[in-house]
Amino acid sequence: MRKIIVHMSVSLDGFFEGPGGDISWHMVDEELHRHFNAELRTMGGFLDGRRTYELMAAFWPTADQDPASSEPMKEFAGIWRDMPKVVYSRTLERADWGTTIVREVVPDEVRKLQAEPGGDLVLGGADLIATFLEHDLVDGWRIYVHPVILGRGRQIFPTSGERRPLRLVGTRTFGNGVVLLCHERAR
Repeated sequence: MRKIIVHMSVSLDGFFEGPGGDISWHMVDEELHRHFNAELRTMGGFLDGRRTYELMAAFWPTADQDPASSEPMKEFAGIWRDMPKVVYSRTLERADWGTTIVREVVPDEVRKLQAEPGGDLVLGGADLIATFLEHDLVDGWRIYVHPVILGRGRQIFPTSGERRPLRLVGTRTFGNGVVLLCHERAR
């Protein structure tokens, strides 16, 4: 069965975006971007909330046509376009680039998606992550901790009051100071 993996960048103080949706503090250099590409090209699909999908769809479909794009950016543009995508949204009317719109997170439907052949599924979007956590649908976390303290913004994990034990399964430190923490559910 495919796993559902949260794949997010956060500041040292736990914010995935700063005030006003600012993500300019993300330190994605060539080494980190090549790593993202290697990880994400093996996945079976992207599961995104509307905001994450719209952010990605506004840039990646044509990023490889921009002469200013780096080689890793051009490579990711193809990965993003070709990857099956599910966007969870009650309001989105239309989505392109191999995207299916789903109105609600229905646990049995998500489990059917997990049972399909292919690579693991990447989960993105804080509100969607919170919903998947409520339904106990998250299997793993790949959290990229950037060496910056934002002081405020949107936190990746909702305050639920529920303890969720995890097991560390890997780490990696990149040359720019970003640290990858890979965790799975402790079973």
